[in-house]
Amino acid sequence: GEIGNSPRSYQPTSVFQASYIQSLPRHQRLRFISTRSTLPAAVVVSSRRRLFEYCDMADGEKESPAAPTSYDEAMEALSSLITKRSRGNNSNKGNQFDLLFHYLKILELEDALDDLKIVHVAGTKGKGSTCTFTESILRNCGFRTGLFTSPHLIDVRERFRLDGVDISQEKFLAYFWWCFNRLKTTCFTLILYHIHAAEFGRYGQERTTEDVPMPPLFRFLTLLAFKIFSAEQVDVAILEVGLGGRFDATNVVQKPVVCGIASLGYDHIEILGDTLGKIAGEKAGILKRGIPAFTVQQPEEAMCVLEDKASNLNVDLQVVPPLDVNLLNGQKLGLEGEHQYVNAGLAIALSFTWLKRTGHLELANQDHTDSLPEQFIKGLTAASFQGRAQIVPDQYVDSEKDGDLVFYLDGAHSPESMEICAKWFSGAVKGEHQSDKAKPQVSSSTHQLKKNIMQVFDPSSAERVQLEILLFNCMTVRDPELLLPQLMKTCASQDVYFKKALFAPNMSVYHKVGTHALPSAVPEADLSWQLTLQRVWDNTMQKDKGREAKQVNHVAEEMKDDTGKGGGSLESSSVVFPSLPLAIKWLRDTVRQNQSVRLQVLVTGSLHLVGDVLKLIRK
Repeated sequence: GEIGNSPRSYQPTSVFQASYIQSLPRHQRLRFISTRSTLPAAVVVSSRRRLFEYCDMADGEKESPAAPTSYDEAMEALSSLITKRSRGNNSNKGNQFDLLFHYLKILELEDALDDLKIVHVAGTKGKGSTCTFTESILRNCGFRTGLFTSPHLIDVRERFRLDGVDISQEKFLAYFWWCFNRLKTTCFTLILYHIHAAEFGRYGQERTTEDVPMPPLFRFLTLLAFKIFSAEQVDVAILEVGLGGRFDATNVVQKPVVCGIASLGYDHIEILGDTLGKIAGEKAGILKRGIPAFTVQQPEEAMCVLEDKASNLNVDLQVVPPLDVNLLNGQKLGLEGEHQYVNAGLAIALSFTWLKRTGHLELANQDHTDSLPEQFIKGLTAASFQGRAQIVPDQYVDSEKDGDLVFYLDGAHSPESMEICAKWFSGAVKGEHQSDKAKPQVSSSTHQLKKNIMQVFDPSSAERVQLEILLFNCMTVRDPELLLPQLMKTCASQDVYFKKALFAPNMSVYHKVGTHALPSAVPEADLSWQLTLQRVWDNTMQKDKGREAKQVNHVAEEMKDDTGKGGGSLESSSVVFPSLPLAIKWLRDTVRQNQSVRLQVLVTGSLHLVGDVLKLIRK
């Protein structure tokens, strides 16, 4: 049967009709389109050529749904979904959210999504760690798990973990091309009948090519996660919200098993709002009527909004305490930092509730106030998450001793997370100082400071001096006046002072995905933002540096260093590098040329920066 009786009356009103037309043989599709055109003959002929080309492409994709198979080609296709709209553009907010339900129809994922047993987690900070703990717990309970997080640091496949491991390249390509080609074909079919209107502006009042676009990057990746987890038949899917909650692509989920909201704070205020109440309202958008939910202790303004939203939806919202360290039986959490006990407590509540609501009562009914099941302890202690409180010794420095250059990586990018990061870093490096057996015990702190500075430039010395270095960059939508002073103040309160701050632009570019996102040659960079960061740092140093830091700098003035070519000497408080590789090179050269120095480098301010550093130091 035909879908319309008149050329002027036909409109493809659903994706089912569009899919039906696309399923027709090539000649029937062309006849159907051409006979319903009311445009001049010359226009029909021109458009028929384009339709022949498109149908040939579409037929080819049907015959070989997984071609092309090159990973780089897949990354190029994925990059084409990156929108040019500014992140701070408020038109992003809820932009055609209902299209997500159409995409689910196109991919035949509606029923599959309802069948997934989902844990859905939002929050400003800690949501990724909470998801990681939850996945590890349930995997160690014997379930097949799927974990979707963002962003990725090195490879996009990091976002999709099956049983705790990044999806294989082979599986990724198969699922990627299946989804990409199906969406491309159907979305194009929906607009095919209005191609003339787009070109000549004659019949474009009712529908244009903008009505049915391909999904932008994050929405596509979310849909891909649903496809992967459904096809791989996971027992549980743990989803981390990308941004906000109410209009996030993951919120197309209508029937989660349980929801969680991690710690809230100020972030993405240009999109989510400039008060904690507004931000909490967006995060609470993931709550579903009658579905149990958990959160952690929140600021009063945020908690009031969460409780109000939960009450309106008949949601039993419970506040869970941080994990009691004694429940780990002397073991340590897999993720570093005191703040992780807050995230672990939330993960435990989510895991127990998931087990209970999915009928696994043998574990769910255990009392976890005084003890935890062994599977939970193993999951909490074995969890791992790249770029969050991660310590990576540099393996490519030819020095006399191991660990002369150590990177401490954390993607903190809000004032609250910067404070947490600073506490973690301070505790980690102070622990290293205390464990350094070569550290002499002397009574005069000023004498020891001079001795340490002398050792930096005396390779024959048997003792190593440890210096803290900051490598920093953040997005221009962040306020460095809130981030850098918080970092410096918190570290100083722990008696940790940075010898030098390095500022460099990220290597990865926001309009590309994959290995080609790193340019092979260093382009001429605009360093205006990095110079702004440097000014903020130097101004803060002048205002707030402590007496001990002044003593170090004063002594260093007497000891001129000639190793800082291209990056200045160690005595200068900050430097801007035109590229990240040059910053890494300066750090390595400094260690090589000063055998008695050990550099402990905090890399923070941006997960993109953390990912770029990991790429460089693992090459």
